[in-house]
Amino acid sequence: MTDTTRKIGITDTTWRDAHQSLLATRMKTEDMLPIAKKMDEIGYHSMEVWGGATFDTCMRFLNEDPWERLSKIRQALKKTKIQMLLRGQNLVGYKHYADDVVEEFIKKTAAHGMDIFRIFDAMNDVRNLSKAMETAKKEGAHVQATICYTISPVHNLEYNLKIAQQLVDHGADSFCIKDMAGILKPYTAYELVGELKKKFQLPVQLHTHYTSGMASMMYLKAIEAGADVIDTAISTMAMGTSQPATEPMVATLQDTPYDTGLNLAALKEIAEEYQAIRKKYKAFDVYQAGVDTNVLLYQVPGGMLSNFITQLQQQNALHRMPEVLAEVPKVRKDLGYPPLVTPTSQIVGTQAVMNVLLGPYKMVTNEVRAYLKGAYGATPGPVNEELRKQIIGDEKVITGRPADELEPQLAQARKEIGIYLQKEEDVLSYAIFPQVAKQFLEERYAAKTNVDFKLAQENEAAFGTKVYPL
Repeated sequence: MTDTTRKIGITDTTWRDAHQSLLATRMKTEDMLPIAKKMDEIGYHSMEVWGGATFDTCMRFLNEDPWERLSKIRQALKKTKIQMLLRGQNLVGYKHYADDVVEEFIKKTAAHGMDIFRIFDAMNDVRNLSKAMETAKKEGAHVQATICYTISPVHNLEYNLKIAQQLVDHGADSFCIKDMAGILKPYTAYELVGELKKKFQLPVQLHTHYTSGMASMMYLKAIEAGADVIDTAISTMAMGTSQPATEPMVATLQDTPYDTGLNLAALKEIAEEYQAIRKKYKAFDVYQAGVDTNVLLYQVPGGMLSNFITQLQQQNALHRMPEVLAEVPKVRKDLGYPPLVTPTSQIVGTQAVMNVLLGPYKMVTNEVRAYLKGAYGATPGPVNEELRKQIIGDEKVITGRPADELEPQLAQARKEIGIYLQKEEDVLSYAIFPQVAKQFLEERYAAKTNVDFKLAQENEAAFGTKVYPL
C-alpha cells in the first residue's frame, strides 16, 4: 500500500481527551481560546473539543457553561472542523436518557456548529447508537460510528466486523476504532483495519492511549493497512494515559506516501504554550507512570487506575491495589466481558474494589443491579446467571432496546428548573445532570439577580416554597 500517496489526517485531542486523561478534565476555556488561532492554522483534519467528561466538569468544577464553551470554540476555530465524543444513548452522562433528550441534545449541538459526532456505546450494542446516529444524520453532521476495542473470549475479528456491518446499516459515514485502554497491538490493528477497508468503503480513524507504550507502533501499522486519520495530542499534553504526541508522528510520516503536511515549527510553538498552561494544573497532574504494563494484563484504562487510587486511599487500603487489579477480570467475566469504557469501566471498577474490601458481591452497586437487568443493553458475552439470580432475583430482564423503556424527560426537566431557565440548552443540562446543573444554574441565577440563596432556602423551610428577597 506504499505505492500510492495517501495523506494521513491528524485529529488533535488536546482540548478534550488529552486534558481529560492527564489533568482530570480541568482545563478552562480561558486557557484554550488564546491559542485557538494558531491551532486553527495548523491544518488538522479536525479538533476534538467537546463531549466525554468535559460537559460534566465544566459545571461541576469550573463554573462554566459547557454550551457557552462550545459556542466560543466554534467562533474561534474558523477553518478547522470540530468534533465531539458522544456516548450514544448516554450522551455525555452515565446512564441512558429518553429519546426526546437525545434528539434535542444533538440538534442543539449541531446548531452550535459541531461538524463530527463520534458516537460509541460501552457495550457495542448498536441499538444504543441508533437514535443518536439517526438524529445526527438528519442534522447534516458527519456520523463517525465507533467500535470499542477490547480483548476477551468473545471479542475477535469476526465480532468487530459484525459490529461494523451493523454500524454501516445504521448510516455510518466513517469508522473509529476506539482503543480506550491502549491494548490494540500493532499487527492486530493491521489486520482489523485491513479487513474494514476491504469490506467497507468508509474512512477509518484510530483512537488510542499511550498507556501500554504500543500506541505509535500501532498507528504506523494501521496506516500501512489503510487507516485514514489518527488521534494525537500536542507533545506537551501527550503520552502517558493521553494520546501519542503529534510531532513525532508528523516527523515519522514526512517524505513518505503518508505525509500529513503539517508544519513542525508551527507545532513547536503550540507545544511551548501548552507547556506553560499545563503548569497551572499541577494539582491535577498526578499520573506519573510513563508506561504501565498493568493495562496489558488487566485491560484497565488510565482513568480506572486513577479512580482506584482515590477509592483505596479513602479507605486506607492503597496497599490492596494488586488485589483490585486482579479482581477486575473476574468481575468483567461475571458481567459478560463488557469493554472497559465509560460507564462500564466505572461499573466494573467500583464493584472490583467492593469485592476486595468487603468480600465477593457482599454488596453491589445500583449500577451493577441495573446492568444485570439489561438497562445498559445486550452484554457481549453471557453473564454469570447464578450471580444475576442472586442480585435481581426474579425481576424481568430487559431484552429489547433499553431506551424503549424510558418515558420522555424534557417536559418534566423544564418544569423542575423553572425560573433558572435562561436558554433552551439549560433544560438539557438539567435533564442529563440534575444535581450538578441545578447548583450551577442556581448560582448563575444568584450572580445575575443578587439573590441571597441562603435566605431563600431558609424561607423555603419556613413557607414550604422558594421565596426570594428583592
